[in-house]
Formats: sequence, C-alpha cells, structure tokens
Amino acid sequence: MCSISGFINFKDNYLKTSPERCHAVASDMAYIQRHRGPDAQGVWLGEHAAFSHRRLAVIDIEGGRQPMKRTEQGYDFIITYNGELYNAPELKKKLEGFGYTFMTASDTEIVLYTYIHYGKACADYLNGIYAFAVYDTMRQRVFLCRDRFGVKPLFYTSAPDGAIVFASEIKALFKYPGVTPKLDRSGLCELFAISPARTQGCGVFKDIYELCPGEFMTVGRLGILKKKYYSLKSMAHTDSYGDTIEHVRSLVIDAVKRQLVSDVPIGTLLSGGLDSSIITAIAANEFKKDGRQLDTYSFDYEGNDKYFHPSSFQPDSDTQWVPKMSGAFNTNHTYLSCPNSVLTELLDEAALVKDLPGMADCDSSLLYFCREIKKNHTVILSGECSDEIFGGYPWFRDERAFVSRSFPWCYDLSMREYILKDKVRDTLNIGSYSRERYEELVSDAPRFDGDTNEEARRREIAYLNIMQFMTNLLDRKDRMSMASGLEVRVPFCDHRLVEYVWNIPWEMKNKNNVSKNVLREAAKGILPEDVRLRKKSPYPKTHNPIYESDVKKKLSAIADDSNSPLLALCERSRIREIANGIFDYGKPFFGQLMAGPQFIGFLVQLNTILKHYNPRIV
Repeated sequence: MCSISGFINFKDNYLKTSPERCHAVASDMAYIQRHRGPDAQGVWLGEHAAFSHRRLAVIDIEGGRQPMKRTEQGYDFIITYNGELYNAPELKKKLEGFGYTFMTASDTEIVLYTYIHYGKACADYLNGIYAFAVYDTMRQRVFLCRDRFGVKPLFYTSAPDGAIVFASEIKALFKYPGVTPKLDRSGLCELFAISPARTQGCGVFKDIYELCPGEFMTVGRLGILKKKYYSLKSMAHTDSYGDTIEHVRSLVIDAVKRQLVSDVPIGTLLSGGLDSSIITAIAANEFKKDGRQLDTYSFDYEGNDKYFHPSSFQPDSDTQWVPKMSGAFNTNHTYLSCPNSVLTELLDEAALVKDLPGMADCDSSLLYFCREIKKNHTVILSGECSDEIFGGYPWFRDERAFVSRSFPWCYDLSMREYILKDKVRDTLNIGSYSRERYEELVSDAPRFDGDTNEEARRREIAYLNIMQFMTNLLDRKDRMSMASGLEVRVPFCDHRLVEYVWNIPWEMKNKNNVSKNVLREAAKGILPEDVRLRKKSPYPKTHNPIYESDVKKKLSAIADDSNSPLLALCERSRIREIANGIFDYGKPFFGQLMAGPQFIGFLVQLNTILKHYNPRIV
C-alpha cells in the first residue's frame, strides 16, 4: 500500500511556468503522507499535471517504483497507484495476449496497462483494493478511480488557481497553496450528527470531497466528469440452499488464497471469532502446504482479565477462544495487550492520522496494535465486512431498525445535541441533517420487485450497513494501519463474494435463527465446531475504569482552557457535566459498544482537530 497525491490544470503548463514550485508542492504532498509509504518517494511532473507517491513495498520490491510511466503508440501514460490487485496473474496473461510486454512483476504495471487497453472501463477487470490516477497524453485527461467498496481512500478539491488537487488523505490537500480548512453548516453537521462515520463523497471540510466507492472521475480540457462504474444489483437468488453454502465456501476460500500473495512477511488477525478464524484457518492450511507456519495476532487491554463483564453485545472474551484456534492450526501467535495509558495518550494522534475525530479508544488502540504488528510484519489479513454482508449485527433483527427512519448504529442524537450551545444547536439542526442523509442513502438502495415488504426493508438496512457503516470501519482500519506502514487486506470485501451474498435471502442467512448461518455452514469442516458456532463478539474494548478516569481528565482540561476551540461550539457547563458524569454502558452513542467514555474521547479528538487545523467557520 502507498499514498498518492497530485494536481491537474490543463490551462497551465507546469514545465514552462513553474516547474520547481510544482515539484516542491508535489513533494510536500507526498512527504506529509510518508507514514503510508515509508520505503520510497517519487515525483513526476508533466505539462498539465504533477503526481507524487510514497511507497510501502509489498510486491516486486525493486521494480514497482512510482510514479510509473509507459509509452504506447507514441503516447505517454503515467500512474500513481495505491492498492493491491488480487487477479494479477490472470489479468497479466490476458494483456500479454493483446501484445503488451511487462518489465516488472508489479501489479502497478498491470493496472496501468489495463487502463491503456480498456480506458475508462478498466476497473471492470480489476479485483482488488485500489485508488489511482493515470495521466493520459493520448486523450489529454487524468483518470482517477477508487475500488468498489472504498477500501482505499481518495480525496480531491478544486484550488483557487483552478487546479484539481487529489490525495489519499485530506492533510495532503492542505499542502497545496490556497487550499485551506473551512467548516460550513454541512461540515459541522457531519461532525455532530454523522461522525465518526461520514456521508459518502463528503470530506467534511468545505469543498473537500471524496471519490465515492465504485466511482471514477476524469479531469480534462472540458472539465470534470464523474461516473459510477459499480453498484450492487438486486435480483432473484436461484441457487439451492446446499449450492449456496458451497458457493460461499468456494468464494471465501478463493478470496483468502488470492490475498496471501506477498513478497514481505504476512499474517492474520485472530480474535477467535467466526470471521477472523475462517481466514486464519484457510491461510494456515495454505502455509502448511509449503511447510510454513502462519503468524497470528490477537488484541486485548490491560486489566480486562479483571474488569471484563459479559453483555448482550459482547457475550464473552476472546481470551478463551484464541488459544483454541492457534493450537488447532499451529500458528505462531502473539498476544498484544494495550496499556490503558496508551489509549488516552494516542487519542490526539489517532485523530490527526484520520484528519477527523474517530472512534476514540477504538482508534487509538488500533493505532497502537498496528505499530506493534509492524515491528515484524508488513501485511495482515483481517475479518472486516463479514457482519455487514452476512447480516451479523443486532440491528438486522432489531424491530426498531425496521420502523425507525434513522441510522441503526446511531438512533439517539440527544447527547450530541445537548452538548452544543443553544444557538449552535438551533442553527445546525443535526436531527434534520441526519434524517436527510439517511433518506438519501436509503433511496439509492437497489430494489427487487420479488422482495416482500420485510425483505425489502432488510435490504435497505443491509445497504445502509455496506455503504456507510462498513466504509467507516474500512476507513478507520486504513488510517490506523497505514499510519503504521502496515497493509491490511480484507477478504470478505471481495466484490464477487459481496455481490453474491447480497441476494441470498434472509431465510438462508438466518436459518433456524442462527446469525450468519450461511457463513457458519460454509465453515463446516474448516473450523472447530465450538469456534464455528461462537456468538458474535465485536472489536474488543477496555473495561478498565482507569481509561474512563483519564479521558474525563482530558475533557475537563479542555473545559478549563478558554482557548479550547471546542468551546466555540459546545457549552462549557455541559462539557463539565459530561466530564463528571456516570454513564449507562448499555446505551451506545455509536455502534455497539461506544458509550459515555467513548463520547468523551470523541469530543477530545474533535477539539484536537479544531485546534490543529484551526478551520475558518463559514
């Protein structure tokens, strides 16, 4: 994985007017994203575009340097690419059949030649996670593209001088002259109504946008054109129950196998839950064929052995399940425990990594864990996306989700509204904003005339999960891992698997009222039975009261500092009240486990972002 950045202006000639300045700006944009690519930096400057790149070398360590240029029929094509291609061998063979000659073993070259051959249709042939830009001298345009489900990020904006500026992370856009952080009503509503998720395509800061998952964009002499090249399609599922299980099994196995290709050390995350366990089992069996032992990692927190208490959302601890899986598949396992001090110490850094407030201690702990993993590994496979596509979250069964016209992971905005100053609350009206964003997203859900009313509504809930909740978790995993120079791959996000499972009816997915039944059935013979049937348990969190005490102190300090930017938006007395409050842990403010202490951590992160970027409120 890597970072990409650059800028485009067909009304300027960078080689004539300001080559040194443009080269310096492109270099600055790359350097501020150096955490994403610690191995190398490259800059390319053309007449109307400048590309820069930071590389995390995973495939073809020597040959994959970027930006990469190839010449066909007298025209130059230059690419800056962030991603991994999982159908590289087949696609390379196909392109060689068309007469293309490859100089490297890098998937970057394959993506570039796929664009050269297929043009704007190139993404139809890619199986992977990616964000890339190609400068096309033949068609006089720059082509930008993002993977189907938004695993890899790509932000852009229009600069005052007319240039279109793009980058993997928002912070790099602000390195371009004249692009400055601003917040308007929509941005503030995103922060208080939607965050730590984001509306697709929204960069929160005014005039900052994100290319949506499954979109491409061209920038040429006639302007900008954006188009959706991929979307889920709803249709009848005609496979029998038995055939469905077999097909899911083959898709999962194939997705995992494809994602094990790496020229650097690779391992898996292992919680002992269904999703991470099936990935680990398949990977371990593949490694065993070559006489290798798979490396695995699990996460926990200091003091959880004493303070953990089961709940409906988190029925048991991972600690009893991890050794069972590691022993069954003979993995070389590493237990990582996050010190409570780190959870608060890294809150600010995790926010700056993301450029926005995030999931509080979930982010800071993940940042810590990724840095620990990076000491020995560069690539890790993880189980994200399974719950969204197989219906594992409680709101797939919760009656409230079927009747409420609101995001099921964020029903209650009362705490968010309460913290605001009265005038700010009345101006923003975050409840109205949240409903508008909800209805917009639901209206895009692909319909199928054969659905019952209940199935149609459940399909809407699934679409909400895939298009917003899942992209939020993918965004979090990308930022925290790439800030550590660690590449995380997500086999359950393979588009072939997602689009097949999308149309499997609920009576199969939830047969006999068994959550994620189809995946559990597909795991028969792969996993130990008790692991296969283990109830869902989400990403772990600390139950140690030390964290709550520490994060309350941080919020109190913010309230006591008259220069805290959060005080311009939030009522000081209410901040203090929350900092001194006692919380109902059964009432999350976001997701399944993020309750009062996580809301405090979120406010701390929001203050950090406002202080660091000092955005102008417009």
